[in-house]
Amino acid sequence: MADTKVYLLDGGTLVIDGFHAFWNRGPAGELRFPCYSVLIEHDDGRYLFDTGYDFDHVMRVLPFEKPIQDAAQRLPAQIAKLGLKTSDINYVINSHYHFDHCGGNKHFHEACTICHAKELEQSGNCQPFEHLGYSDMTFAPELAAKRGMKLPADPALDMYTPRFETVTGDQEIAKGLWLYETPGHTAGHYSLMVELKNRRPMLFTADACYSKKSMDMMCISSFHLDPTRSLESMKRLKDLAGKHDAELFYSHDLESFRGYQTGADCYS
Repeated sequence: MADTKVYLLDGGTLVIDGFHAFWNRGPAGELRFPCYSVLIEHDDGRYLFDTGYDFDHVMRVLPFEKPIQDAAQRLPAQIAKLGLKTSDINYVINSHYHFDHCGGNKHFHEACTICHAKELEQSGNCQPFEHLGYSDMTFAPELAAKRGMKLPADPALDMYTPRFETVTGDQEIAKGLWLYETPGHTAGHYSLMVELKNRRPMLFTADACYSKKSMDMMCISSFHLDPTRSLESMKRLKDLAGKHDAELFYSHDLESFRGYQTGADCYS
C-alpha cells in the first residue's frame, strides 16, 4: 500500500426530529440522515473510522429512528465490495460509542480498537440521559456485563474479544492520520483528519458537527453531554479546517453525502 486511500462505506440511514438535529432551532419534522464508515488504506495498515449502526439493534431498541439498511449496506458486505474480509482490518477507530458509530465493531475480530480513554470510561458509566445513545454495547461485552446488560445472541459476538488502545489529547496515530479532541457531544469524542497526496486533507467531524447547516448556523445537536464544549468543538473544527486547508466531511448530512464518493471510488 503505497499512497494513502480513503473509502466511504454507506451504512444506510436513520431518522431524527429536526429539533434534535438543530437544538432548539429546528424546524421540527422527520429528518433522514446517513451513517457511514471511513476505510483508510495506509502504509501502516488498514484503519476503519466508525462502524455505523446495527440494524437489528435499532429495530429492537430504537425503532422510532426508522432504519433503512439493506443487506449490501451492512458493513461486512461493504468491506467485501472492496475485495476485503473483515479480518483484513488492522485497526478500528471509534469517534465515540453511540450506537450509530460502533454497531459493526463486533465483526472485526482481528483489529485493535483505538478510542479516547474518557469515552471508554463514560460508555461504561454514562449519565441516565445518555442510555439510549450508549444502548449498543456489543463493542465491549465486558463493559456491558458490568452495566448489567444482557447482550443478544449473535454469532458475530461468539469470537469477539476486543483489544482496546486508549489515547488522550490530539494524536498522530500514523503518518498523516490525526485524531483531534472534540468533546461535548460525548466525554471523549474524536474527529479525524487524513492527509492525502493528491487532494486537500479530509477532516471527518463525526458527531462534533452533524452537517454543513449545523456549522453554518453554529447550532449543535440536542444529543450532547456538555453543550458549551460542543459549541467550542464545532468552532475548533472550523479553525482546524482553515489552518490545514482541509475539507470538512460531516457525519449526518444527507445533502453533502450525496456528493461524496462512496464504495469502490476512493479519495487519494
